[in-house]
Amino acid sequence: MASRKPLRRVAWAAAAATGILAASAGTAVAVPAAPTTAAAPARAAASCAYPYVCLFKDGVRIGQFQDVTSGFQSLPSKPTGTASSPITVTNTRHDDVAYIRFNTGTTVCLPPEYSTNFTGTLTGIRISSSATC
Repeated sequence: MASRKPLRRVAWAAAAATGILAASAGTAVAVPAAPTTAAAPARAAASCAYPYVCLFKDGVRIGQFQDVTSGFQSLPSKPTGTASSPITVTNTRHDDVAYIRFNTGTTVCLPPEYSTNFTGTLTGIRISSSATC
């Protein structure tokens, strides 16, 4: 069982790298971590306790969510990530995916136990009880 999650992460990362997440003209693209910032998602995951999905900006937690919902929960602050200062989203849940909505209407699915960086303006989050995207 333990080997499934790393394979799932590799498959999701490969899909992101091939542009599946960029299908909306690049408005909601996962930003690959540069070697100098590779530890940022790991640090964020360390400060986001199970069973939360947390949002971080410049290393500061700006939101945390835990409720499974049928619709999106609005993000009143509408945080914006840039290439030099992305939004890190960490999903610590073991079996639930998190959907991230951007101001363009694009949504991105974050698998369980996964953390990544995003650019763009986030407007909503929805945690689903589905274990796969």
